[in-house]
Amino acid sequence: MCYHRRMAQEDASTVESLERTPLFVAHRDLNAKLVPFAGWEMPVQYAGVVPEVKAVRENVGLFDVSHMGRVRVRGKDAFDYLQHLTVSDLSQLPPEGGKAQYSLLCLESGGIIDDIIVYRLGTEEFIVVVNASNRQKDLSWMRRHANGYEVILEDETYLTALIAVQGPKAFTLLDNLSDRDLAALPRFGVDESVIADVPTMAARTGYTGEDGVELFCPASLAVKLWDVLVKAGGVPCGLGARDVLRLEAALPLYGHEMNEHTTPYEARLGWVVKTKQSADFLGKRVLSQLRGEKPQKVLVGIEMDGRGIAREDYPVQSPETGQVIGHITSGTFSPLRNKSIALARIDSSQTDVGTKVDVVIRSAVHAATIVPLPFYKNV
Repeated sequence: MCYHRRMAQEDASTVESLERTPLFVAHRDLNAKLVPFAGWEMPVQYAGVVPEVKAVRENVGLFDVSHMGRVRVRGKDAFDYLQHLTVSDLSQLPPEGGKAQYSLLCLESGGIIDDIIVYRLGTEEFIVVVNASNRQKDLSWMRRHANGYEVILEDETYLTALIAVQGPKAFTLLDNLSDRDLAALPRFGVDESVIADVPTMAARTGYTGEDGVELFCPASLAVKLWDVLVKAGGVPCGLGARDVLRLEAALPLYGHEMNEHTTPYEARLGWVVKTKQSADFLGKRVLSQLRGEKPQKVLVGIEMDGRGIAREDYPVQSPETGQVIGHITSGTFSPLRNKSIALARIDSSQTDVGTKVDVVIRSAVHAATIVPLPFYKNV
């Protein structure tokens, strides 16, 4: 995805109606460039996308991701309800809590409503984090399917803040601030901690391809926590850097690599679907049928051979025939590889690594090559 492109399409006249996270004042005080995104006024960059990407890859970066939706699910039937709602197997999460799981909400047709993270806090209590642009849609879906289950759904998006601390030195920074050894958390582990006198729930998750944690805290204390993290050496980073980082790590983004017309198998997310679990989850029948079949189109990595930058929706075609075989889903310039990289959904017959393809950029044909994914791997 190109955040700049999406945000440029937002009507500037709507700025006054945009939501603001609890950290808005902190971003403004740091002279961040603030732009509309998914109904929120968010920082796209501070010092610049490239130095912010470098900070996360080499040091530690901080992201305000409080625009993401946070829904608490609790009650006697909370586990059975979420097991029916999601395509993964939540029985892999310990009943006592302390672990999270990446999952999907799917339609009966197998199309993806959203990708989510489910955090288990205890036997009858969970938090579900959803994409900012899908929060209202997801909430409606979750409430619609709560009939028959003894559960309570609480939208906590406005009550809490969410700060991502990402990079190889993330835990070095946190060691001097937290009352817990957060580096001891396993991947997708969750633990309560106090950081600089601020109560947090720390989860070893992230969206950058680097190690680190995401910190949930009360909205009223978010600025205090953010300021302490910045003072300790965390580099504030915006949505622009976040998009480059996630694309280098080949992490999918809703609305680009997946949507309601895309199945998990077409989005390289088949590993999330647990069709052998006993729960009759939404979409299970169709997804079970599709599991053994080869999708017509597959998501691949593309590296531009020259200087052209592939962007969302640009056609990908065969050099031999000129036939369009797919389209770019997300593309950007990668500081790490010093060239343009992209994800593209193309005909499954053309997906071998090393295959040459052409990307059409403003009517001009640019040579590219299919390469292994991810473009970058650290965790």
